[in-house]
Amino acid sequence: MKKVTFIALVVCLMVAANAVHAQNVVKINILSPVVKTLNVSYERAINENSSFQLGFFYSFWSNDVTKFNGFGITPEYRFYLSQTSAPEGVYVAPFLRYQSFGLEDSDDSSSKADFSTFGGGVVIGKQWVFKEKITLDIFLGPAYYSGKLSGQSGNDNWDTGVFDGFGVRTGINFGFQF
Repeated sequence: MKKVTFIALVVCLMVAANAVHAQNVVKINILSPVVKTLNVSYERAINENSSFQLGFFYSFWSNDVTKFNGFGITPEYRFYLSQTSAPEGVYVAPFLRYQSFGLEDSDDSSSKADFSTFGGGVVIGKQWVFKEKITLDIFLGPAYYSGKLSGQSGNDNWDTGVFDGFGVRTGINFGFQF
């Protein structure tokens, strides 16, 4: 009896998974290397009009004053507005982002600090699917991050500029759908 119940449960889950038309996309942001960052995302369609995306980045960016070395994670919920099924078409996506960096003074390597931010925003974008496998995703939107410094040694004037306060989140992702 337990075996029959288990098999029935597995069959029901398989039918439910196929009914949702679940689709997955793995993508990379091709603008990221311009700012010395690697950005990878995974998107999964939840139903015909929405999906969930989880992005991860690693950055070793620097400005004239501060070197940043760290990572960020970005969960995002996408509402597709097009007549096509997710993950294709025009979308609006609220997102959150956590970032954690080690900072180093560009002129004095003994000056260090830890810097973390939390924030979010909303992007609008469009994703195309070509030949049912290749994706192109373009997005843009406002963001706000609130940062906190800790473990400072040697420097009191860290330039956290683009990672703290208001900013813009943008990208061009190429991906593979499966």
